Amino acid sequence: MRSEIELFIKKTSPSQFAKYIDHTILSPNADLTKIHNACKEALKYGFKAIVVPPIWVNHARHVVHEAVSVCTVVGFPLGYVPTGVKVRETEIAIESGANEVDMVMNISAFKSANYDYVFNDISSVATICKENNVILKVIVEAGLLSEEELRKACMLSERAGANYVKTSTGFGPRGASIRDIIIMKSVVSPNIGVKAAGGIRHAIDAVIMIIAGADRIGTSRGVEIIEEYKRLRESIG
Repeated sequence: MRSEIELFIKKTSPSQFAKYIDHTILSPNADLTKIHNACKEALKYGFKAIVVPPIWVNHARHVVHEAVSVCTVVGFPLGYVPTGVKVRETEIAIESGANEVDMVMNISAFKSANYDYVFNDISSVATICKENNVILKVIVEAGLLSEEELRKACMLSERAGANYVKTSTGFGPRGASIRDIIIMKSVVSPNIGVKAAGGIRHAIDAVIMIIAGADRIGTSRGVEIIEEYKRLRESIG
């Protein structure tokens, strides 16, 4: 693994590495100043996306323009609001300027084995996203699922029209694990991305997740991670 990590760092420039990162600010006490600063950071470092609460989507769009994707959350963080609410949340997000949506799967319905409901829930949001050329990531909250359930949730999400499956909200029992990523990557097609999120605080953690199969890294520590990555690259030479 060490040789794989070093090879990745040597061949991946900081600007390329930044494109894996969804710079995230979803804490309930994040005020407009913090949101604005996070958007500026996303611009400065060239992160793939800035992830903000729904109320601040329009502000984020005005700060980053088209240079950075603007992402927000739907049905967050528990996922069990009715489908109609998720649909309207998605419509408002898109109207406000979002071009990516991270939607929480209805975990309660999934645990109840009501798979038709879960499929239709995701599909309803996916339809709106597809019509508007918006990327949909489905958060399955892996920490609440068995390995068998995780596989099923990912396959169901893909069938329903998701563009990505995502490990965690960051508000669940735990964040992403390497095992989660390996399982998720193994059951979805090459057309579907995997996003690791929750508990990723260091550059080396992010690199390992990417090597394991993650296509995106969701983190509130994007700046610290990219700066740490630069130092790692310098130390390897």
